[in-house]
Amino acid sequence: MCSFLVADGVPCLMYNFRASSNTISLIIPEVGQVIVEEYKDGVTTCPTTPEEWTPIGEVFRNRWNIPHAVGALDDKHVAIRKPRKSDSLYQNYKGFFSVVPMALVEGVYKFLWMDISGYGQMSDAQIFNELCLEDGSIGLKTGA
Repeated sequence: MCSFLVADGVPCLMYNFRASSNTISLIIPEVGQVIVEEYKDGVTTCPTTPEEWTPIGEVFRNRWNIPHAVGALDDKHVAIRKPRKSDSLYQNYKGFFSVVPMALVEGVYKFLWMDISGYGQMSDAQIFNELCLEDGSIGLKTGA
């Protein structure tokens, strides 16, 4: 099984599908564009005002009996091969190398937002603190 890294992915795809790197480099953007075109109408945009967050909060309160919530936020370590010249940046606390995507999901299982910049060595709190959630760009205020 191949790990998901651009540097390692192309050679892996070359061997799995018996195609040259030139062919792979032409196919990947084309497939990506087809996926975007196919699913663009089903994309949910992340709310940016308190008024847009209100119906999402209603779902959490009515469906899940969780008042004052507007999303479920979590991350997952995804195993990768150690990138060249990365030292221990991608090595997590369990000893393997990983990237850490973090996502915010609304009450009916739709992704509102996702970030894929987390390194394996980062904790949940470190990833969260580096995100732009507290700068007001998504229309939520933290604290009292």
